[in-house]
Amino acid sequence: MSAAELQSGKDHKGENFPVASFVIAPRHRAAIMAFYRFARTADDVADHPIASPGEKLALLEAMRATLAGESDANPEALALRRALKDRDLSPQHGLDLLEAFRRDVSKTRYADWDELMDYCRYSASPVGRFVLDVHGESRALWPANDALCNALQVINHLQDCAKDYRDLDRVYIPTGDLARAGIGVEALAAPRAAPALRGAVADLARQTQALLDRSRPFAAGIKDGRLAYEVAFIQRLAESLTAWLLVRDPLCERVHHSKAEMAGLAALALVDRIVGRGKPR
Repeated sequence: MSAAELQSGKDHKGENFPVASFVIAPRHRAAIMAFYRFARTADDVADHPIASPGEKLALLEAMRATLAGESDANPEALALRRALKDRDLSPQHGLDLLEAFRRDVSKTRYADWDELMDYCRYSASPVGRFVLDVHGESRALWPANDALCNALQVINHLQDCAKDYRDLDRVYIPTGDLARAGIGVEALAAPRAAPALRGAVADLARQTQALLDRSRPFAAGIKDGRLAYEVAFIQRLAESLTAWLLVRDPLCERVHHSKAEMAGLAALALVDRIVGRGKPR
């Protein structure tokens, strides 16, 4: 079995947040797309409903070996390795990402927020760090990047909490939070969230808001104007979705933006860039 056989067919246009959009300078898009295809392939492997854990781990190991230069077995990892070589960049962000997908194969529950954030350290932070490195931005921005990327990851977990449980028996809402609410993971199988589950989701949304408070100055610190606007837009998207998750039921209500809503947030992000929202005062 190859990684290509496990691909879902999903592409960057189907993601919840922008990936190498037209806003990004053309000279950077190829490298970012190489990283995205690598990540998409690894994600498809880890989430495949039929492949065995052993098969998944073997394919992820082939991706690791290819990215590390020990093999040429996986085409997506090989393409990323070549893109990194062209820019004299380290493979570390891609290697970190693979650790998250290995965990997805073997770990289906998280005990508390700290354990979830440790997972996000590998599943989310490396993505933004890679984009910053491609743009030659300062690593002093990494803490703000990590806060935003981790917030995006938690938002995705909450948006897809019912689907992840139903299709993969994977639950990112910490079991400690569910236990304090007096419920178990089976609450995610209901057609509507019980008040206790709504409360647990809202608690996680509030913790996510704290991450977004920390990431708000991020865009203002980026030198590349195009990337700064994209980050400002993503910050607005994340803040809006988190506000929805405080009051909406992710089991039965919409917690994704329409195209019109996205356009409105894009306009607000442009205003943010003009007035300097997020700059230290």
